[in-house]
Amino acid sequence: MDVHQARLSRLRARQNHDGGWGYFPGKQSRLEPTCYALLALYGDRPSGDAWMRGWSLIRSWQQEDGGYRPGAEIQVSSWATALVVTLHCVHGTYDGRFQKAVAWLLGSRGIEGSWVERALGLVMRMPVEYDRRHKGWPWNTDTASWVEPTAHSVLALKKAAGKVENPALRERVTEGEKMMLDRRSPDGGWNYGNKRVMRTDLPSYPETTAVALLGLQGSLLLEDPNAAVAAAEKHWRETRSRLAKAWLTISLRNYGKDVPLGAEAEPDEDVMITALEALACPNGGHQWLKPA
Repeated sequence: MDVHQARLSRLRARQNHDGGWGYFPGKQSRLEPTCYALLALYGDRPSGDAWMRGWSLIRSWQQEDGGYRPGAEIQVSSWATALVVTLHCVHGTYDGRFQKAVAWLLGSRGIEGSWVERALGLVMRMPVEYDRRHKGWPWNTDTASWVEPTAHSVLALKKAAGKVENPALRERVTEGEKMMLDRRSPDGGWNYGNKRVMRTDLPSYPETTAVALLGLQGSLLLEDPNAAVAAAEKHWRETRSRLAKAWLTISLRNYGKDVPLGAEAEPDEDVMITALEALACPNGGHQWLKPA
């Protein structure tokens, strides 16, 4: 069995009775690993029943506000709503649930520039250097923007473009791109949230750089894509993290780089790693994480 099929087989075997996946086998189903498992399994004929069970589960997790909760028992909307929007686009389902989820994404933003953020900065005495005009997306409601949820949200909205009649979509995408570019580290990649704190330049991290590049696909604001890709390639060569290697492989493939898979022979027990390594395969579906 090849690397790709081994990972798909492991995902099918690790599916919970409710149709979802936890972060590890036997754990409660959660939205994030379920979305990545479904992206990896999409289009695989033997996985048809498994896919539909997972799809039905996450569709049942939509909140009244349009967002999706991160688990069955958690009654708040999650940043991972962006992943559900991406899944809808991959599946070609642009119904009312999709429209409400996109509306939730458009209404979510970081608190940069607010009195709350300024007060926290004074109390914690942690000056950070970024342009507060550009608000991305937070991990949690009413908190500051971070690179990864912003990248996932921008990618989801790009995929949704043309399926939503809302003039705010393009403006929100542009704002998210500006936020990511403003937070870019001096080495060409991306840190988790900022580029400079306490007058100290912060280094980029491999998985964050990979995800940021996915969000910036097709961006006219990214003036030096080759330099950003070069930073991702450097991380790919140096990282020992399987999660980071998988993300970087997906991202670099989407930028036209023919990189080796870099995956271990045996699937990992971590469901996220298993799903992302499946997506990173040449025929594994990395193209689902392209804007169109």
